[in-house]
Amino acid sequence: MELTAELPAGLDPTTWQDFLRVAGTDGFDRWNDQVRRTGGCSDPIHLIGSTTTLDPATGQVLYSYDTSAEPGGRLRVACGNRRASRCPACAWTYAGDTYQLILSGLTGGKGVPETVTDHPRVFATLTAPSFGAVHNRPARGHCRCRTAHPDGAPELGTPLDPETYDYAGAVLWNNHASDLWRYITIYLPREIAARVGITQRELRERLRVSYGKVAEYQKRGAIHFHAVIRFDGPDGPDTPPPAWATAGLLADALRAAAARATVTVPAAGDEPVRVLHWGTQLDVQPIGAFGHGEELTEQAVASYVAKYATKAAETTGTVDRRIGELAELDKLPDLPAHTRRLIQACWDLDGIYPDRRLWAWAHMLGFRGHFSTKARRYSTTLGALRQARADYRANQERRERGLPDPDTDPEATTLVIAHWAYAGHGHTPGESWLAQQIHRDIAQTRDAARQARAEISEEEEW
Repeated sequence: MELTAELPAGLDPTTWQDFLRVAGTDGFDRWNDQVRRTGGCSDPIHLIGSTTTLDPATGQVLYSYDTSAEPGGRLRVACGNRRASRCPACAWTYAGDTYQLILSGLTGGKGVPETVTDHPRVFATLTAPSFGAVHNRPARGHCRCRTAHPDGAPELGTPLDPETYDYAGAVLWNNHASDLWRYITIYLPREIAARVGITQRELRERLRVSYGKVAEYQKRGAIHFHAVIRFDGPDGPDTPPPAWATAGLLADALRAAAARATVTVPAAGDEPVRVLHWGTQLDVQPIGAFGHGEELTEQAVASYVAKYATKAAETTGTVDRRIGELAELDKLPDLPAHTRRLIQACWDLDGIYPDRRLWAWAHMLGFRGHFSTKARRYSTTLGALRQARADYRANQERRERGLPDPDTDPEATTLVIAHWAYAGHGHTPGESWLAQQIHRDIAQTRDAARQARAEISEEEEW
């Protein structure tokens, strides 16, 4: 990036002056290298400390590093936040890991055999019930308000009549959504066994159900789940499922399990007994592979799940952090009225259902579950993917420093003594602006490389 004294459009003078200060320091090149290695992380973790690599047999120091020589005496590492609203750079890495996790469970790889492509699997979307009529864009005709809303209109998802909308029911449903999914995992094997005419014990000896899922917020602020569900043999993806275990059986049993799943919220205060359940809009589609004629491909499903793995309730206009006191809402003038009332409902219900911690999760509109979960045997894990990336980088550094490589010499061992301490996080205003430019440049280079690979692939197919 070319450095000029001219203030870039849209940048305030204070931030620009801070950037010029940072760019003029002696350690700027090293700072730039650190931030580039994080991908342009928005909120890097600052560490101070040292590491020493020794030959355990002789005690010889093979390599040493100390942060005292770094800019500000600190090493900056990526924050690892999955939320795109917090850190687009780290969210991109998280989305990529989620893509690989879901895809490996559909096509093999990362420890999953390629024969898994022959296992029946479906892509299911489970939604919340209605809490009142909202503005929408139906496939045919107009909204109930007799208006043809354009895509992205701010009123989409908001109630036609806010006074009759069940805000309490909406946040309580979000709060118990993970429990409803848990009942799906309980009832689904029962429904399969009943349809096949065997006991659940016999089912476990012949079949295993695996899944990977992600949560997403609808415009109305209600959580819904996208799930990849697959049939395996009794030992997981390494074994084929029985011939009678078809995608049709899976879809039919899933619909029955969803219909059975309920959570009862007891009466408390002025709130009546509520029986929470899934909505009627349950979409189940078989997943196919390229060349089989199906519209829903494995790559499309993995991309879809990865896309929503980095999003949270801020897509509805809420904040991406916890709210202290109710008075803080007055300091958020841009908060949509519908979202504000959902947060208010969390406050009103928190004292009635203290064990549900609704106010602690008000910024999530009551939802307190994990956004991305999977069955143990579905595929690899996010931890394994992160470890593989760390091992790759460690091997790179080992080669660059001329250290023994245990992969090529099993007897080559080293002893690493490290001392690290947390020293803060984040950027100054000027650093933050520069980190954004670094992330943008990396993203543009990445997109250009992806486009080039796609063009080469098309030429090869032609």
